[in-house]
Amino acid sequence: MLCASGRLLAARTATSLPAPPRGRGPALRCPRRELHFPGNPDPPSWDCLAGRLTRASASPHRRVILRRGRMPPAVGRGLAGSELRLRRSRCGPRAAGRDVAIQAAARSPKRPAPGSWRFEVAGRRAMLALVTLLSFATRFHRLDQPRHICWDETHFGKMGSYYINRTFFFDVHPPLGKVSSVMLIGLAGYLSGYDGTFLFQKPGDKYEHHSYMGMRGFCAFLGSWLVPFAFLIVLDLSNSLPAALLTAALLTFDTGCLTLSQYILLDPILMFFIMAAMLSMVKYRSCANRPFSAPWWSWLSLTGISLACALGVKFVGLFIILQVGLNTIADLWHLFGDLSLSLVTVGKHLMARVLCLIILPLVLYMAIFAVHIMVLNKSGPGDGFFSSAFQARLSGNNLHNASIPEHLAYGSVITVKNLRMAIGYLHSHRHLYPEGIGARQQQVTTYLHKDYNNLWIIKKHNTNSADPLDPSFPVEFVRHGDIIRLEHKETSRNLHSHYHEAPLTRKHYQVTGYGTNGTGDSNDFWRIEVVNRKFGNRIKVLRSRIRLIHLVTGCVLGSSGKVLPKWGWEQLEVTCTPYLKQTLNSIWNVEDHINPKLPNISLDVLQPSFPEILLESHMVMIRGNNGLKPKDNDFTSKPWHWPINYQGLRFSGANDTDFRVYLLGNPVVWWLNLG
Repeated sequence: MLCASGRLLAARTATSLPAPPRGRGPALRCPRRELHFPGNPDPPSWDCLAGRLTRASASPHRRVILRRGRMPPAVGRGLAGSELRLRRSRCGPRAAGRDVAIQAAARSPKRPAPGSWRFEVAGRRAMLALVTLLSFATRFHRLDQPRHICWDETHFGKMGSYYINRTFFFDVHPPLGKVSSVMLIGLAGYLSGYDGTFLFQKPGDKYEHHSYMGMRGFCAFLGSWLVPFAFLIVLDLSNSLPAALLTAALLTFDTGCLTLSQYILLDPILMFFIMAAMLSMVKYRSCANRPFSAPWWSWLSLTGISLACALGVKFVGLFIILQVGLNTIADLWHLFGDLSLSLVTVGKHLMARVLCLIILPLVLYMAIFAVHIMVLNKSGPGDGFFSSAFQARLSGNNLHNASIPEHLAYGSVITVKNLRMAIGYLHSHRHLYPEGIGARQQQVTTYLHKDYNNLWIIKKHNTNSADPLDPSFPVEFVRHGDIIRLEHKETSRNLHSHYHEAPLTRKHYQVTGYGTNGTGDSNDFWRIEVVNRKFGNRIKVLRSRIRLIHLVTGCVLGSSGKVLPKWGWEQLEVTCTPYLKQTLNSIWNVEDHINPKLPNISLDVLQPSFPEILLESHMVMIRGNNGLKPKDNDFTSKPWHWPINYQGLRFSGANDTDFRVYLLGNPVVWWLNLG
């Protein structure tokens, strides 16, 4: 008897184990274990739901919580933890059985068994596998239909062909988007047997014998991951399996999302990286209690990689960057406010986010851009959007490994290129300005592509009969401050301006082609000036930045960048501006230079560095995005149409009879989201 009682507690601690009270309900069936402390009449009781000891009637500063299996070092009036531990003794089996009873009574009947937790995890994994399988099944169903070009497949499929053929092209989307998506589309097509010969001219064209399933399958593969990604995001945020299943069902059966995932487009790739960035952000935030662990670093790095890819596909990726950025700022704000963390720890958190969310995406962006530049090394339809120095690096371009005369001379055949990105070459053609648009004379525009109508002959202002290319005449160089005429080579009309108003830009003067066989009037005279040079200096091809000042009106030749209507073949407007402020719109350089009387020099020294290529490409893309406008007679939607799913978009060509695709979101899904 003495052995049994002395085994339980120290001398100053008495323990009583009353019988469970009789009554109904799970709370009454739960056994209690009370510990009495000297000087404290209120005994602590065992909370079966929380699984801990607590003193219900004690004041907050007197409350004691005793966790099973671990005792505090001191309780009450200086009692040592060793005085509260069960002492070992050589007691019989009766005392040992009583110990087992005490431990069994301390366990809560409400605590879930390990088996039930494993069952719950297995159920969630089964649901994830089910929604993934359903997503892939719906996205790959009838993927080969229709067997013709649908909507923007004409653009992105063509870009895949350009990558296979290594032909340089221009697109308004960032270079990382072309590398991470279109190049992979091209790679998928190449691996599946596509040879890059299909022209992708317009929607509705039959694919015939060309292999296109590899490119569609790649987009469908990425689009299929949207559903499991959304399932995991909602499950992690809400810890609710029904909510995650509802989200997966909404995405699985949304016809708009499904249709976008089945064709050669950038949209499924963009959505994949946006979802991947969101999932990675949620996962690394769930590891906040284990900072700097391997999973924490992995998810943080994947977030940065996904952000770079999302922005690279389209500039719309800026929205997910904004989302992640705001969450990161909030995290850092809470870390700075946590006084339990040292400044060194806070600094580590800050540097980790800078490394993974800023430096890593930038390095990835530039690395894949470098691959893009190395792969597309042949001249193509995008040359004219870029500077002369950029074109000199493209194989097949007339400036690549070219040798041309260094200094400009009278009688030379030249092309004049505007220095503002995506403006193009000074151009003219035999079409006249329509009635009511200034003087009815020959149109002068800027054109982005190489063309014979871009060629001009540079002549002195006061001579017309003598041929400066005659070998009997000495070479005379054009110098800064000279008065010249520019004669259009194909039509023999002079570059001309007068006080008539420009077609689109008010308070600017019209620029036309005027005269017959080079004979015109004084409105054909221009003074050529080199920016930041002295009078008398020679003009260098490609490197001299020149301005053309009209001698009569005093205006400066430039391009407004505005797109002319259909009567102007949707080329860009050329004006003579009376505002003499130097802008890139009014600065030009001489690109092509043909003069058999002059020695040639190599242009290899003009090839730009990688940072210059990177900067120029982004300036051209921004300029191209700013110039995007809906074409005439196109059925365009309004912002209030989008959330209510007011109208769809016809994907197939107008003359299709076998299979047509109409893009429209599932009204049930869209309207439920509005609610």
